[in-house]
Amino acid sequence: MGCVSSREKGGGVKQRQNPRPPEVKRYITDPTQNSSSLLPGQVLQNVDAVSTDSKMVIAIFSYDAENKNELTFKKGEKLVILDENGEWWKAKSLSSGKVGLIPSNYIKLEESMDNKDWYFKNISRITAERNLLAPANKPGAFLIRQSETTAGSYSMSVRDVGPNRSAVVKHYKIRLLENGGFYISPRITFQTIDDLITYYQKQANGLCQRLGKACVKPKNAVQWDEDAWEIPKESLHMTKRLGAGQFGEVWLATYNNATKVAVKTLKPGTMSVEAFLQEANLMKTLRHERLVRLYAVVTKSQPLYIITEFMSNGSLLDFLKSPPGRRVQFPKLVDFGAQIAEGMAYIEKKNYIHRDLRAANVLVSESLLAKIADFGLARVIEENEYSAREGAKFPIKWTAPEAINYGSFTIKSDMWSFGILLYEIVTYGKLPYTGLSNSEVMARVQRGYRMQCPDNCPSELYEIMTSCWKAKPEERPTFDFMQSVLEDYYTATEGQYQSQP
Repeated sequence: MGCVSSREKGGGVKQRQNPRPPEVKRYITDPTQNSSSLLPGQVLQNVDAVSTDSKMVIAIFSYDAENKNELTFKKGEKLVILDENGEWWKAKSLSSGKVGLIPSNYIKLEESMDNKDWYFKNISRITAERNLLAPANKPGAFLIRQSETTAGSYSMSVRDVGPNRSAVVKHYKIRLLENGGFYISPRITFQTIDDLITYYQKQANGLCQRLGKACVKPKNAVQWDEDAWEIPKESLHMTKRLGAGQFGEVWLATYNNATKVAVKTLKPGTMSVEAFLQEANLMKTLRHERLVRLYAVVTKSQPLYIITEFMSNGSLLDFLKSPPGRRVQFPKLVDFGAQIAEGMAYIEKKNYIHRDLRAANVLVSESLLAKIADFGLARVIEENEYSAREGAKFPIKWTAPEAINYGSFTIKSDMWSFGILLYEIVTYGKLPYTGLSNSEVMARVQRGYRMQCPDNCPSELYEIMTSCWKAKPEERPTFDFMQSVLEDYYTATEGQYQSQP
């Protein structure tokens, strides 16, 4: 449930200053109207004239305008940038001739490789595999990225079919010729990367698969207006109940009839408004791609609402319990652990603690990316609802002994919980300490008992789990270390770069 600040231990929280979309009223709807509507220092541009110095861009996603000052455009549409200001730029569409504001992370420069569907630039090898293993991609899906080891060179990653029909990713180095050409095999060379791709889309000729479609790019979220923090309840339209827990319900909703969000409703009396607001203001400063983004709150009336980004695959626990035919393979399980460790490493660096890290509090996106949720809430849950007594709703089986016995929650108690979470992952959501009550777990763990290695779990991975369960908190690893261990382990389960075909 909650990532709380460990400021009492000397850590400080610094407000992160994010650029925000300019207020709509700063821009005029009709660029031909009287210049007296402009702000001081602004100059009216002739939007009908496109100079040779204009920045030409191409849309990599489609966007539907949410108000009259924004510009609707389609993927692949060409635009001219008229003004760059923060995250929202003023642009003119070359196809429609219309002018408006566009989100700057939806476009790329036309003259660069950035506008190619297959070019993912400087992503890591692990991120390339995560993208290609997303359900939207089929065997033969590919991407090209900058080489992590050789400056100026490229690597190509291709989705293949492995043993038992499981999805795997193969990697190939794209080498450079002295005359500027490219090749994977020295027997066949190409003037451009486009030529190389066209050739291997017609025949595999040594590759694991004939190249198919470019890897589907995860869609960037439209920037949330930082001023829209305390929002009116009427701005939310609840569309589907996604689930319920001991503290409330979770709904799919739309904000202002445009933006899809998730809404967590908190039962009246679960926490005080003052304590919740204090913690929520700290929670919103945490921004990382492995944390579920907190957008806004509703606190003017009960029940309290928490508005976050929507994750289409729900909780990791539910995802793990999918029918056997839909379950992900072992390498992806380890990668879930690596992704969660990455998010927790960020929390660790920010001097925060989570307090309730478990599979039920991790969400999974459409492209199978894991993000940590519910950080910040455990601290403000009322004592009578969240105590360590037998039969209470306190997550005893995930909680470190020192946190149960003495209320000592630290990043090291989070590491204990992470070890239990790894157990959940490798057992496809099995309940920890099956058959034991909370009081039995507390007594046995205090005497040194630890869960046995799960079936089909490699001993090396079990050793990683048990390192999280050291009796002395200071002997448990850091999340930064755990991230590197699991990423290396994940990489070792996949093929390295393929030899030249």
